[in-house]
Amino acid sequence: MSSLQLPPAQRARLEAAYAEPPRAYHHFGHVQEVLGHCREVAAGPGWRQPREVELAVLYHDAIYVPGRSDNESRSAAFAVEEIGRWLPDAGIDADRVAALIELTARHGQFVASDFDSDPAPDDVRHFLDCDMAILGADPARFDAYDRGIASEYRGRVPAWLFRLNRRRFVKALLQRERIYLSEFFHQRLEARARANLRRLITHKR
Repeated sequence: MSSLQLPPAQRARLEAAYAEPPRAYHHFGHVQEVLGHCREVAAGPGWRQPREVELAVLYHDAIYVPGRSDNESRSAAFAVEEIGRWLPDAGIDADRVAALIELTARHGQFVASDFDSDPAPDDVRHFLDCDMAILGADPARFDAYDRGIASEYRGRVPAWLFRLNRRRFVKALLQRERIYLSEFFHQRLEARARANLRRLITHKR
């Protein structure tokens, strides 16, 4: 996707952050999956700021405590700190990295036109869609993702509250005109994502 190479010590600290429990889904394997989707974008429509996008992917779930509302802002702050520490002369726009990470707190709330005035609007749309691509995975992979999310919340948030909020999130996605913000992902994954979500909400009635 880009020529970005993290110093070994930075990479080790990053992977250690993703090893903090509970990580049944939001572990480094998720990051690798998202990077895979980013490479698909790179081979297709492309990125204007590939290094910033890659760093945003690497750090977007670095801080993750189920039920907290500040995971994204804390992850963004951690990213800025680490970029300043390990990549001070690399010409990285750390503020852009942080802004992308913080947008992930509002998955499912945007429409494509929200980013029309952004300097690189397609980067934002594709970045957010890469993180949501799991919704359009094959059914077995989607089910594993759903079990992973439930596992992360188990014992930390009351089961009834998790089910209520999860159902609200899924229903809100299904009520949207489009789940994916970019044409690239809309064409490839929208139908399967909707099928997965409908199956999930029907199964868990």
